Amino acid sequence: MTTTPLSGAARQPTIKEVAALAGVSPMTVSRTLAGGKNVRPDVQDRVFEAVHALGYHRNENARSIRPGQASGLVGVAITNLGNPYYGNFALGVEEIAFQFGRRIVLGNTGEDVVRERQLIADFIGRQVEGLIVVPSGGDDAHLQRESLRDTPLVLASRTVPGVTADAVVLDDIGGAYRGTSTLLDAGHTRVAYLGNVTSVFTGQRRFEGYQRALADRGIPLDPELVRRGQQDAETASAAMRALLDLAEPPTAIFSANNRNSIGALQAIAARLRQDPDAMRPSIVSFDDFELAELMPVPVTVVDHDPRELGRQAAHLLFTRLLETPDAPAHEIEMPTQLRVARA
Repeated sequence: MTTTPLSGAARQPTIKEVAALAGVSPMTVSRTLAGGKNVRPDVQDRVFEAVHALGYHRNENARSIRPGQASGLVGVAITNLGNPYYGNFALGVEEIAFQFGRRIVLGNTGEDVVRERQLIADFIGRQVEGLIVVPSGGDDAHLQRESLRDTPLVLASRTVPGVTADAVVLDDIGGAYRGTSTLLDAGHTRVAYLGNVTSVFTGQRRFEGYQRALADRGIPLDPELVRRGQQDAETASAAMRALLDLAEPPTAIFSANNRNSIGALQAIAARLRQDPDAMRPSIVSFDDFELAELMPVPVTVVDHDPRELGRQAAHLLFTRLLETPDAPAHEIEMPTQLRVARA
């Protein structure tokens, strides 16, 4: 292959040229050069033959498959660094990024769209090759293609109206429906709801699943039993105490995320310390949490693997980077499963 001079030096062959000569995809070349995981030995041999034939070298200081994206970094923005759920999510992203020879840069938004905007601007300034974002919701201007300077974006766990991007989400509605139905099938008619703010994508969908389950059994929604807006265990605990203080408290709780579940259980445990004979509401938690099996009341979990969510998000990103940069946006919905507590 003949190369032409560029700025006084021979033009370096690209990863796409290596892929074409080897008869494989650019993704396979990237995986081979990053260690060869999940690439057959004979395919690796073809890739390395093409690398040597073309004289291809990865530039570790200016490595990129797209102009202006030269860092070898993937920016990952999550909403709550203190939640182990998102730690596992980030591990899933990192696992796949490592396979492709990239590193991740992790940032926390605290569900604050202003912080999210600043964080993504910082990522773009570092010339990340791609972005994986658990969006806070609200203003979306910073997530538009023009603002991102065409940096590929994957939304994880949530989508944002008006933003066209690859996304991986959960079956929030179906999971919440099945979790609430489990409580109703057990004979509970006063099932309370604990969830996060109404603007959050998952909060909207999980509340919809809760409402559908009630409606399908002819049980009217009681606003007194709905507590939305808790973002952490402390505020969830206060909301649970208010529910327990009702003249007719709920006999069961559907919690829309693990921080609300932990807060609810803290309040219930405190009440039981005061009065060991106090009512023990049944709980269904959307999302698992640490030591769920050791709680003062049995907890049924609407379960899924946050690490797999991270892996799927990373796969979407690298498919877009290396395989189909101009393909329409693709969304994956991951299933949930009900892990029923044993009393």
